[in-house]
Amino acid sequence: MDVQVGDEVRQGDVIGAVGATGRATGPHLHWGMNWLTVRIDPLLVLERGG
Repeated sequence: MDVQVGDEVRQGDVIGAVGATGRATGPHLHWGMNWLTVRIDPLLVLERGG
């Protein structure tokens, strides 16, 4: 990740890269979101327009 806690990101900003390491069969990305210490479904945020 190219961002840290407290960084401001805007739509279109590059915040990371995908790749293939370990036993991966191709490039892919794992992503998720937390609210404080609770994992949340990122689609709930995306559906509301972020």
